[in-house]
Amino acid sequence: MRVAVLAHEKFPDRAKTAVGLLRYADYEVEAVLDRDHAGERVSDHVSDVQDAPIVAEMADAPEVDALIIGIAPIGGGFDESWRSDVTTALERGCDLISGLHYFLADDEEFAGLAESNDADIWDVRKPPEDLTVAQGVADQVSAEVVLTVGTDCSVGKMTATLELLESARERGVDAGFIPTGQTGIMIEGWGNPIDRVVSDFTAGAVEEMILERGDDYDYLFVEGQGSIVHPAYSAVTCGILHGSMADKLVLCHEAGREVVHGYEEFDLPPVPDYVDLYEDLARPVAETEIVAGALNTKHVADDASARDAVATFGEELDAPATDPVRFGDGDEMDAVLEAIL
Repeated sequence: MRVAVLAHEKFPDRAKTAVGLLRYADYEVEAVLDRDHAGERVSDHVSDVQDAPIVAEMADAPEVDALIIGIAPIGGGFDESWRSDVTTALERGCDLISGLHYFLADDEEFAGLAESNDADIWDVRKPPEDLTVAQGVADQVSAEVVLTVGTDCSVGKMTATLELLESARERGVDAGFIPTGQTGIMIEGWGNPIDRVVSDFTAGAVEEMILERGDDYDYLFVEGQGSIVHPAYSAVTCGILHGSMADKLVLCHEAGREVVHGYEEFDLPPVPDYVDLYEDLARPVAETEIVAGALNTKHVADDASARDAVATFGEELDAPATDPVRFGDGDEMDAVLEAIL
């Protein structure tokens, strides 16, 4: 499917959905909408993803099948400056795909245009209506369950999960992906948007996915969300931790991150503290351990410094670590997968 991806004023560093789609999805991205970088190309900013022109608005985009909202601000609200792009897309008969907490299908103008132009609206973050509480049975599936957990939000948990999945498959491992956030759901085409689920049903929504796929694969890689120390998102993290009943955990961190993203008055704890926090919190439901680390070094200038940062992170964890994007083909990845598999 040919798509345009909206990422106004956020591409690439604050448009993780857009970058995730460019890197992992099967969509043919024909254009990225970002008024700040119009006239440039994706490859001017990100080198290891599919390339596309960057345009100022939907009216400048080539013919596509769908417009995807490729950014999700804190709180998941809809920015009214995007309205003209969305209406243009619908008037052209394009479908809409959105991961916002603001449901586009509930917007009267958008719903009317979609009906008039035979277009579909997929609000990815709208959970199914038949979710229920967890039964505490995710550990009964045959697959080994691996969950990524974070020191903070936006440190690369989805990226690490998909890179580990791909590397495991390249080594002949029968592995599946459990998407829990809007980007992963867009990439995979299914999943439960955990941060939109009623709190009582959060663990159950994860458990449901584990049970659905857990006997189809030898390993399941579960996409983590948030962080157990995050002042806003810790509840989501805990729900995934308990609902997945993971056998093993991979701790994700961004090199140089010292404070909580978007909540800079809160310092991040030392890396070793997270090992105790996650393992102790999980233990009453399902005993698990952090067996490896994934370090996001995108803001580290050179490979030598990045390797030093990875080595330091591994020492703090007392476990093998790598940057799965930067060093995905190296010995570090082999060591991480050996600890996981």
